[in-house]
Amino acid sequence: QVQLVESGGGLVQAGGSLRLSCVASGRTFSSLAMSWFRQAPGKEREFAAAITWGGGSIYYTSYADSVKGRFTISRDNAKNTVYLQMNSLKPEDTAVYYCVARRGAILEVTPGKYDYWGQGTQATVSS
Repeated sequence: QVQLVESGGGLVQAGGSLRLSCVASGRTFSSLAMSWFRQAPGKEREFAAAITWGGGSIYYTSYADSVKGRFTISRDNAKNTVYLQMNSLKPEDTAVYYCVARRGAILEVTPGKYDYWGQGTQATVSS
């Protein structure tokens, strides 16, 4: 089993930044593909960003078009932590952000492909 605990959400004005963190426990973190999904009120859960470790200093990432160039996903395997740096935030980025994990190294964008989910952290962007 893998437990995921997110933090770092909050309220920010448009154009501002937030940094989300997610600490994982219970399994070899480096072997997990880690992602962030989000769900806005009245909308379906959607993929935001994903990262996997290729060994050494090699990391593979994937981003949704809606966040590309503004969000950066990173991970620290020594700390069992994945981050989502969110810059140039827009009101449409308002959502509950979920940290998710799956066994293996494939970057997936479908929620059903993930095995473990955190409880979510709210990020609200005011206009």
